[in-house]
Amino acid sequence: MRLLLILSVLSGILSGEYNAKTLSSAEQDSILTALCPVVEEDGVSTRYRLEKENEEQLFRHSQVADWYVFDTQKNKRKALGEGLQLGRVRDAKMSPNGRYVAFVKDNNLYIHKLDFGTEVAVTKDENPDIINGVADWLYEEEFGTTALFAWSPDSKMLAFVRLDETEVPTFSWDVYADTQYPTSESLRYPKAGCKNAKASVCVYDVATKGIQRLQVTGEGGQDVYFPRLRWYNATTLFVQRVNRDQNKMEILSCNAKSTVSYPWYSEESKQYFVDYSLFDQWIWLSDGKMIVLSEQEGWRRACLYGSDGVKTRALTPEGIDVTALYAADEKAQILYYQAAPTPATRQIYGVSLKAGATPVQISEGEGMHSARFSHDARYMIECYQSFQTPNTYALYKAEKGKWKKERVLEENQALREAWQANQLPEPQWMKIPNSKGQDLEAMLMLPLTATPETQHPLIVMHYSGPASQRVLNRWRKRFEYALVEAGYAVLIVDPRGSDCKGRAWRNETYMSLGVKEAEDLIAAAKAIGEREDIDANRIALMGWSYGGYQTLMTMSQKGHPFKAGVAIAPVTDWKLYDSAYTERYMRRPQVNARGYKEASLLPRAKDLTGQVLIIHGTGDDNVHVQQTMQYIDALVQADKDFEMQLYPDDNHFLKKGNNAKHMHRKILEFLGRNLK
Repeated sequence: MRLLLILSVLSGILSGEYNAKTLSSAEQDSILTALCPVVEEDGVSTRYRLEKENEEQLFRHSQVADWYVFDTQKNKRKALGEGLQLGRVRDAKMSPNGRYVAFVKDNNLYIHKLDFGTEVAVTKDENPDIINGVADWLYEEEFGTTALFAWSPDSKMLAFVRLDETEVPTFSWDVYADTQYPTSESLRYPKAGCKNAKASVCVYDVATKGIQRLQVTGEGGQDVYFPRLRWYNATTLFVQRVNRDQNKMEILSCNAKSTVSYPWYSEESKQYFVDYSLFDQWIWLSDGKMIVLSEQEGWRRACLYGSDGVKTRALTPEGIDVTALYAADEKAQILYYQAAPTPATRQIYGVSLKAGATPVQISEGEGMHSARFSHDARYMIECYQSFQTPNTYALYKAEKGKWKKERVLEENQALREAWQANQLPEPQWMKIPNSKGQDLEAMLMLPLTATPETQHPLIVMHYSGPASQRVLNRWRKRFEYALVEAGYAVLIVDPRGSDCKGRAWRNETYMSLGVKEAEDLIAAAKAIGEREDIDANRIALMGWSYGGYQTLMTMSQKGHPFKAGVAIAPVTDWKLYDSAYTERYMRRPQVNARGYKEASLLPRAKDLTGQVLIIHGTGDDNVHVQQTMQYIDALVQADKDFEMQLYPDDNHFLKKGNNAKHMHRKILEFLGRNLK
């Protein structure tokens, strides 16, 4: 009964029913704005606000919805696209002067003029494979964005990315739903080494209604990525350009009127990938200088750059990865940021912008600290969480160089007490040496019934993907608790290639995915298997997505200790996965044929040992069920036994209907048969 109770609570947490109370970005912004209101620019109107209803999810981040403009003076609202009879739209953004709203419908960009209540089409492409202003599937999934347009600060120009998917191969899958004959869905999905969308950057002039294409393609032509657009001033647009192999990233300074551009900032590596996402953290200062987050010196460090794009000095020390830049108090000349003093924790720091300064830690307590700052950096909302502490929000104010807690905004006390009443075990934090003598971050959870005489079966849980982490001192209640309650010991481990241990460690697996991670998982399992309270003959491995791939790869190695494995939605051959993710860490198959061959599971099917359960949704648009089908065919041809569970029409996250509950019960039953 207790296990059923834990499963019920965990199901509620996974579905959001019992999630910790969180303050949304909008709520935090509202609090900070109320405390420290922004001075309005000339011409800015607070009359209108955007509202949306009836959201419908497209892929991981994108959605269409009924968007409205609400007029606070007339107490009326009007649907975006109503004048052009467009219906449901996506990614609406108001201009800085409050006079226009840009939005996208059917891959074309539109502007709603608030002064007149009229709308104009910015682009009029009839080809559905031409996308203006929003991300295609690849940009959304691998660059974490949906909107690819940006208003200039004076609201006179609208910059946007144009993607031509005409030559991108199409992937389709069957939909089995409640119909007599299956239907099918499809999308343009570029796999490793295949053609991507052709990308370009354009600027629309609101007054003249003219569109100009910026000169930003460079030596890569249109086979490059433009993940981010950021206006520097009214005429200068910063365009982030990333080459196809993602080992070179440039920030182009573009004149929106002449269309001419030049590289303002550039970094390139022959042995590593370049992290495009660090650009999101950069901070512009009022004197034209920039605070740049970069890992060129071996660690993610904040550096001060002049307005000419030349580095002045590093602001944060070596040996610690900065994970977020928050705000710069220009009056006090202090930068506030988040960093990882240990891989499993995050703390908030302040450091002077002056030369020779030493960072000062602001946050207190082990765990994860994050923050949002007011525009003048005088107020801060801190979010704190740890393994046993759900999100706690508090408001702080800077006074005489120190931060004073004003009040607690949300403590989640009821959830904390309810969870602690279950008396579940706390993890043992540890470092486990791999075969090279390098320390792996790990955490071990033992059943409360553990005694020195009891030998528990062990489940090793992992993700193992590049620059990822699962060993974190945070509030994250997952399936591991059900496993512990069922009598299993659970080890969570991060192998080589994981995050927050420096650039070299993050790139340990570069160009050769799967091999070193397998060595580390084997080493960790064997090390824990030597404990007296662990039964070394009853060890299983479990992972999802990249973790599913790594589970099967590891169980295909000689001498591995795993009796059973669970692989959920696994990649089985990297040539079948999308171009942007795969090539970031492997480059293209055309230049790394050996790496792709060694990383593929298909020729390794004959080497698989142990019992495996493979789980996949047939409607997975991310890791296609084709991956599993090709692999199980290889297993059959190698005369290997396996178990498989398919979920019709479900995607990568397997949350449709009763699927998550059914899957977890299936896993427990499989582990019970093979380990108990």
